[in-house]
Amino acid sequence: MSRDAIEHRLAAHVRTATTSCPTMAGKHITTHTLRHTTAMNLLHAGVDITVIALWLGHEQTSTTDVYLHADTKIKKDALDKTRPPNVTPGTYTPRADILTWLGTL
Repeated sequence: MSRDAIEHRLAAHVRTATTSCPTMAGKHITTHTLRHTTAMNLLHAGVDITVIALWLGHEQTSTTDVYLHADTKIKKDALDKTRPPNVTPGTYTPRADILTWLGTL
């Protein structure tokens, strides 16, 4: 099957999916989108980045590192693992007076 045939078939399925999921309308979904989504799902499932690189056909894992840089959830999970036990998880929000003080510097 040629690349054009695959893209044509994908476009037909995207049109069909739009009827039950209207938010897909107007989105640019390509075979690369599916490839990237699959790689991210594997990463979230805990699959090692070197295995994902092999699966994607990358000769070097550095090519696959873009998936690590793009994933803020993995970064947040890594930071949560370093959090001291007595610290409540969540995003830090400074007090308003601190921001005011910093604004005067």
